[in-house]
Amino acid sequence: MTIDEVTRRIGEAGIVAVIRAQTIEIANRAVQAVCAGGIAIVEITMTVPGAVSIIAELAQQHKNDGILIGAGTVTSPPEAELCVGAGAKFLVSPGTSPQVLATAHKAGILAIPGALTPTELMTAQEHGARVIKIFPCGNVGGPKYLRALRAPFPDARLIPTGGVTTANAAEFIAAGAFALGIGADLVDTVALREGRTNKITAAAHDLVRVVTAARSAEATIPAKT
Repeated sequence: MTIDEVTRRIGEAGIVAVIRAQTIEIANRAVQAVCAGGIAIVEITMTVPGAVSIIAELAQQHKNDGILIGAGTVTSPPEAELCVGAGAKFLVSPGTSPQVLATAHKAGILAIPGALTPTELMTAQEHGARVIKIFPCGNVGGPKYLRALRAPFPDARLIPTGGVTTANAAEFIAAGAFALGIGADLVDTVALREGRTNKITAAAHDLVRVVTAARSAEATIPAKT
């Protein structure tokens, strides 16, 4: 898939499920659970042991079913190269690394750098970022902060992450989020370990419903003249 195609898919989905799993079995269980709830964009973080192997196996398993497997917490060019080689369709970072962006661009892979302040957002854009993660958004005001940030950057594609929940998802959409990055509130680690994946599927379904309704509500608001 091209960078444009992956960007479009993330924008259409509106949700990136962030999964931190210790084994391929648990990771696959989580992917199946969130996908059953209607979320087909999944990020496996590099903070767990054997993340590259997990990404590689999941990418192979889901290469033909429309599920996009990406890599999260990518902080260096060597990590970026490993994730691209494993089959990740997009890379997400907590901050902005021009070197990671360059590595991803060379490979034809979407890189989503992290930013928080206007200066950091401008830096990410100056280095070619098409989509930017706002992290940790919840710690600095959540939806209100995202709305304020979008005022000088109305065309920026922003994915708030950190503190995003089903309860405030609609507020983030109303504030102009391109998509939402959500992990702990969606993927209950205890339920996952115990095999109660129905709880995760139900949470995913609820989140999809909220995001869909919020987007529909925004679409009905008349444009200002």
